[in-house]
Amino acid sequence: MKTLDAGLPAASARPSPAPRVSLPLMALLLVLGLLVALPIGFVVLQAVFPAVNTGSFAQPFSAFGAALGNEKTLPLLMNTLRFGLVVSVASVLIGVPLGALRGLFRVPLARLWDLLFLAPFLIPPYLAALGWMLFLQPHGYLEGMAGFDLGHFLFSFNGVVAAMTLNVFPVVYFSVSRALAAVGLRLTDVARIFGAGPWRSVLRITLPLVAPSIAASALLTFIMAIEEFGIPAALGHRAGVELLVTSIEQRFSDWPIDLSGASVLSLLLATLALAAFWLQHRLLARRGFEAHSGKPAAATPRELGAWRWPVLLAFALVAGTATLMPLFAIMATAFTRTLSGGLNIGNLTLGHFRALWVDGDGVTALSTSLSLATLTALITGALGLLSAWTIVKTRMRGRALLDALTLMPHALPGVVVGVGLILTWNQSFWPVTPYNTWGILLLAYSCLLLPYPVRYAGAALRQIGDNLEAAARVHGATAAQAMRRIVLPLTAPALVSSMLIVFAIASRELVNSLLLAPSGVQTVSIYIWQQFEQGSVGDGMAMGVVTVLTSGTMLALGSYWSRRFGDAP
Repeated sequence: MKTLDAGLPAASARPSPAPRVSLPLMALLLVLGLLVALPIGFVVLQAVFPAVNTGSFAQPFSAFGAALGNEKTLPLLMNTLRFGLVVSVASVLIGVPLGALRGLFRVPLARLWDLLFLAPFLIPPYLAALGWMLFLQPHGYLEGMAGFDLGHFLFSFNGVVAAMTLNVFPVVYFSVSRALAAVGLRLTDVARIFGAGPWRSVLRITLPLVAPSIAASALLTFIMAIEEFGIPAALGHRAGVELLVTSIEQRFSDWPIDLSGASVLSLLLATLALAAFWLQHRLLARRGFEAHSGKPAAATPRELGAWRWPVLLAFALVAGTATLMPLFAIMATAFTRTLSGGLNIGNLTLGHFRALWVDGDGVTALSTSLSLATLTALITGALGLLSAWTIVKTRMRGRALLDALTLMPHALPGVVVGVGLILTWNQSFWPVTPYNTWGILLLAYSCLLLPYPVRYAGAALRQIGDNLEAAARVHGATAAQAMRRIVLPLTAPALVSSMLIVFAIASRELVNSLLLAPSGVQTVSIYIWQQFEQGSVGDGMAMGVVTVLTSGTMLALGSYWSRRFGDAP
């Protein structure tokens, strides 16, 4: 019998939809329904029935007419579209040339530029915006060093676009550079041998090969631009730039509170993001070009020759503006007594860091953020692993719904999730509610960041053969034992890496913290935001330095873990 069983690996390895597994699936669907679907449902419900919060279903759809008929709504929508499109185009104009140079040629200090272009993902966008403000505004660091300022540019539509572009263009850069590094110039060389000119070779060979990557990354920058709250909130108010995301937040924070109007605008913003997200996936699914014939061929980078120094200057200029400039402003402000005192030894101090520990507010905010980030990482890690295992390793009905629920937060703007949680849990019929407690922040962070562990764990699970679990079950192991002794150890590198990423992002999240934090509860992002508004800029930037170091440490540990113990997606 043992020989017969060993000769039928396909039959023994095939997952069976055992009836007892359906109960965990139902529990997962229930949890994700409460975490993801219910908030989105309440946004739709509030938009359709404006008085639903009072228990009335009167005047359905009247909020749509009021909001869409408002003279400010169309300009808000068009401004958001224009903002996203201009940021996307600008990101392509910067990211594609730099990515092409990085992928095809031997760029001096290439690893350094990669590291510096990763830094915008490390620095929270709102913190980067405050850094640019300190550097470029009147009486800022630029004026102190060069005698002029660029405040008039920064506090304008073009300035807000530039700040957002410098934050998101690395998405295009890394996408294009990795795609071209895999392809190389060998196909272009073949075209040149058969008589094609340099431009024709690029247009007919190179460009079609990377066009899907360019289009997909450009759409992703569009989504990131219209969803981001920190940069428009920090710079847009002074510049007179109003977008959907900031208007939604204002309708909840400014009196009179407009629940229905905020819900309608949230649906508009979510529709834009979901449409772009769907189009991005369609483009990636229709990639129709093959760059490899099956024969091994090394894609060796070419030498730049006479273009070496101009290329080096271009990389240095972009890296200096996107990364070094805001980092310099943040650190200089954190270590100087006063902005007016300038950059000199007599003005240096550690007092802002001491203030974080002395006044109590800084320690409390840091402790709250670290605690919430830790709990978020643990919750999303557990839910992510169970969801990914159900999606990848079983054939149960309901897997598609579970997959959709875990993917949905990735395509939804953070402000929409926050609005949904407010509308969901600020209802009188709930016997117990997390609203007005730190628990509502935990729900928000978990909802937004759940896709990371699901996708990382799912990719790891696809590399694990079904025979391992089947063999464990044949030898008497229960499903829980197989999960604990086989699945969990093999997926641990990818799962831990994703949990560290979740920790880093949750510890600095802004828009939901501003929307949902109850009175008396401060997070790191709220502390920085309030210190800047109150004029205690040095204390806020000191906390910003702590935030960047914390995020950087977590991301570095995640990268080390994935390289040391296994491959992460």
